[in-house]
Amino acid sequence: MVVATVVVTPCAGQNSAQDFVEPHNAARAAAGVGPVSWDNGAHYGENIVVGGAGKDWSTSDAVGLWVAEKQYYDHDTNSCSAPQGQSCLHYTQVVWRDSTAIGCGRVVCDNGGVFIPCNYSPAGNIIGQSPY
Repeated sequence: MVVATVVVTPCAGQNSAQDFVEPHNAARAAAGVGPVSWDNGAHYGENIVVGGAGKDWSTSDAVGLWVAEKQYYDHDTNSCSAPQGQSCLHYTQVVWRDSTAIGCGRVVCDNGGVFIPCNYSPAGNIIGQSPY
């Protein structure tokens, strides 16, 4: 995950729902789980990207970062072997079989940073359960 210090400033903008749903569903199909649909009220599990100024962070950039964590996830042992400072929990939330709806947003702040959160309903990453 890319993290930068963010100062709360007036922000504007959001990509379309399909810009979020399509890359999620591509990763979910690759993991053999069903698709998610858009839900304006989804507010349980959450993934966040805070991208620094100087790059026009897109929705596919954010989902791509989360899906790239697949390399650290071992489905056979349902464990994460990520190096320190890395995670696979964003990936497992993206492909969590029981999550059926997402609600996401993208804002570009006055300082040039970008904030992209996605919320999942129902939440994933339940201890002791496999995502798929």
